[in-house]
Amino acid sequence: MPLPQWDARAVDPAHGLNPRPERATVRPTMPFLLHWLLSALSLMIVAHVVPGFHVAGFATAILAAVAIGLVNATIGLVLRLLTLPLTILTFGLFWFVLNALLLWMATAFVPGFAIAGFGTALLGSILLTLVNAALRGLVAA
Repeated sequence: MPLPQWDARAVDPAHGLNPRPERATVRPTMPFLLHWLLSALSLMIVAHVVPGFHVAGFATAILAAVAIGLVNATIGLVLRLLTLPLTILTFGLFWFVLNALLLWMATAFVPGFAIAGFGTALLGSILLTLVNAALRGLVAA
């Protein structure tokens, strides 16, 4: 039985030899720009379905997608860590509330993006998740 060829990607300094060097490089499954545009399209779809969820246009939706991403990556991370015990006690249902608050918070940063109230934000965040997942599934297929 021949020995496998040496591959420089197979060495991981922290863990030694990597038995699966084909997994050593990170390959994004979807380009960043497409991910961003799908998020903006999801916002536009949700704005047409949920009353009280307002997006002025596609340019506003693109800016709102960036704002939502930044709010989730900064404030959302801290809030998720702080509310982890409550999330565990509610079997993860509190994350719906937290996502609605973060979505509502993102409206403060983008003119032309508005949500009428917390109930609208809650329904909008749930639908936004579903629509975004459906669009990504269609693109991936």
